Amino acid sequence: MAWEMARRWRATPAGKIFPADASYQPSGFALNAASKPALTAHRLGIARQASCAAATDAAAGRVLDRLGCKVVLRATYADSTSSMILTVGVAVLPGGATARAAVRDLAAAGIGRGGKLPPGLRPAAFPGTLAARFGDRQRQLNWDVSTGPYLIMSTVGYADGRPRVRVASDAYTDQEMSSLANGVSRVVRGPLGATPPVPLCPRAPGC
Repeated sequence: MAWEMARRWRATPAGKIFPADASYQPSGFALNAASKPALTAHRLGIARQASCAAATDAAAGRVLDRLGCKVVLRATYADSTSSMILTVGVAVLPGGATARAAVRDLAAAGIGRGGKLPPGLRPAAFPGTLAARFGDRQRQLNWDVSTGPYLIMSTVGYADGRPRVRVASDAYTDQEMSSLANGVSRVVRGPLGATPPVPLCPRAPGC
């Protein structure tokens, strides 16, 4: 079962890991309402496979290198209003324990950085799209979760190319970006983190 999950990043088509549309829900707090309408993020492009160092900033790269990161897959999405851009990445790690450690260590590396953005994923920009101006200086928020041997990393910014501002001081924007990152990350986790069926081995030794 562990082998089955570990091979998914190679065996699963890129369009299935990063679907053309990803549904997400804004928080009720962000909308100041109890209801949570379903929204859709639209994929702008899928980047070429990259090394862990090339796909992350220097601080995150050091953490991932120490934990044995193999490669990072990335895709970029626009939110339902086309005002926010998100790059989501799949960092392939040796196992579930190291993927969980990556989430913990990246969070720890961000402590004490003041107003600086915590270590995380580099944006994947695509010329001729809404993500054309999405670069390192435009990153506003990072989001990391794990599933099996995979670290799902996200970084969010504005589509108009504005440089980083303190979104945490704007509760609405912070919640909206967090909802987008959480929702798209959940969609990407689906095909990678689903529990595989228990293998059957009739008449084999040990069964």
